[in-house]
Amino acid sequence: MGNALRFLYGHCCKPSADSDSLGHHGVTHTTVGVSALAHDLYNFEITSQVPQGLSKHVVSSKKAQANWYKKLSDAWRETKPPPKTPENASRLVIQTLKRHQKADVEGLLAFYGLPLPHSLVELSSDGAPPSHPQGLKFELHTLPVDAKAVADGDTVTVYVSTTDPRESSCLPRDVQVAAVQRSKARAQKNYPKADELHKQIIDSGYRVIPVNNEGVLARKYRIRLRGIDAPESAMPYGKEAKEELTKVVQGKSLRVLIFEEDHYGRCVGDIYCNGIFVQEVMLKKGLAWHYTAYDKRPELEKWEKEARANRIGLWAARNPEMPWEWRKQKRENQRS
Repeated sequence: MGNALRFLYGHCCKPSADSDSLGHHGVTHTTVGVSALAHDLYNFEITSQVPQGLSKHVVSSKKAQANWYKKLSDAWRETKPPPKTPENASRLVIQTLKRHQKADVEGLLAFYGLPLPHSLVELSSDGAPPSHPQGLKFELHTLPVDAKAVADGDTVTVYVSTTDPRESSCLPRDVQVAAVQRSKARAQKNYPKADELHKQIIDSGYRVIPVNNEGVLARKYRIRLRGIDAPESAMPYGKEAKEELTKVVQGKSLRVLIFEEDHYGRCVGDIYCNGIFVQEVMLKKGLAWHYTAYDKRPELEKWEKEARANRIGLWAARNPEMPWEWRKQKRENQRS
């Protein structure tokens, strides 16, 4: 009866080598609630016991709690594939217990650290860019993004293969030669020479990226998400903004529409990822401001207003500091 839950618990809750990032069920902080719930549902199927401490978070009796766990166990087993993200697990709980008291549902979600109903966002866009966006300069199709490439909640470094027609047409000859020589040096196990050549490639704005056990010569681009301004790392919600952007783009190949270059040399653009418009995610989750000084799109204004109204993310604070004002104050302090 519990095979599906046993399988999920075994895969989600098994400790990894990175013990510093583990939660109380041996998983990362981003999935601990999902795995803890899967563990407790599996345990309920065996023992018919609800977890200790739940009564402190809900208002109904232990008998009622057992009824919830029976319903949730059945719903979890029937869901294909089973929930793997906090948002999906939260939606399953809300849907399964929709006829139960609001205080109980929210208390159960809080017990597992899962998103509350008001904080869940529905993405309205279809994840496809407009057919002929005004001001578009060019378009990038990137290699899968590394988590370390995310600098903060509105900046990410991407790489585009030089086999791309646009890139191959402007590939510097010295970079191409260095890549060939590096490949030969590695074949001869002359790794110091290979490292020296790779440094030359990197200094030229390129890098050899490992993809499917092969090295792909790729050009580097720093992307500034157009139309939004996320909290800086040292600001409240700066860490959360970076984590959310990382979660969305990590390991994904992105479609990036470039409109201009800013004074830091970054390409300013819209990012689309697996049917998701990334700026919509960041705004609706209350992890970025609509940057109205540079962008007047009404849909971005609407998404920020939705997050404000629901007090999601940084909007939970009464008067959150604007990141551009924070940067201005920091510059003035440095000059004084």
